[in-house]
Amino acid sequence: MLNFGNLDGSTHFRDQQKVKAGPVTIINTFVAPEGKEDEVVAAWTDDAEYMKKSGSLLSVQLYRGIGGSRLFTNVAVWKSTEHLRAALGTPEFASHLEGYPVGTVAYPHLYQKVAVEGVCEGE
Repeated sequence: MLNFGNLDGSTHFRDQQKVKAGPVTIINTFVAPEGKEDEVVAAWTDDAEYMKKSGSLLSVQLYRGIGGSRLFTNVAVWKSTEHLRAALGTPEFASHLEGYPVGTVAYPHLYQKVAVEGVCEGE
């Protein structure tokens, strides 16, 4: 079963989903229990395949820490917070959370691009 943590105690993921914005990027870092890394990848794959069927997921990529790290980071771009909230709120998605090995912790957070003049484009 997947447990959730917060990287920013002042802004909880649940509250971020209430903001009307789009597109939004969810960056979700998972800490896999020792020896359960392959199970986390399998559970994440199952989630990603389900989310892709929503039609609102614009892109998704999983990253893995190197050098024996047990960290995985999911970077997924959604059309809007409303679309993400709808996908997360289904009973089907809730059942996917049970596929993660006991002790897995996820730290989801929502982001939008920021324009920095001369360096990067924003929304």
